[in-house]
Amino acid sequence: MTDVDLVRRGRHALWDCHVHLVFVTKFRRGAFTGPILADCEQIMRRVCADFSCELREFNGEDDHVHLLVDFPATVQLSKLVNSLKGVSSRHVRRDHAEHLSRYLWGGHVWSRSYYCGTAGGAPLSVIAEYVRSQRRPE
Repeated sequence: MTDVDLVRRGRHALWDCHVHLVFVTKFRRGAFTGPILADCEQIMRRVCADFSCELREFNGEDDHVHLLVDFPATVQLSKLVNSLKGVSSRHVRRDHAEHLSRYLWGGHVWSRSYYCGTAGGAPLSVIAEYVRSQRRPE
């Protein structure tokens, strides 16, 4: 991938916007399994597509997830984050209710807080490798 490939075009804008997002589970409880993370990734890919974004990398551990997202300059990151967390929470709670009920209660999967860092200071390949290197549970 070259730098030219990363520049996207809209009707009135060119952009090269990437964000590293980290969401942690409520109370930092280790509730995720490999299958839950796989479902979460697919859900988040669909949400990103709905926002005309691309989920470039996804990985996580038992208590948090990392996302590397390309997004258009027209997207408000706070709205993208709210949708990613809200939609994934509903679907994951519905599809994995029995397992998650042992770790999480009150209808919450995610902590209200999150990390959002625009990517560009470090090469994207370094951030992508960091996301891929997370210790994903079996």
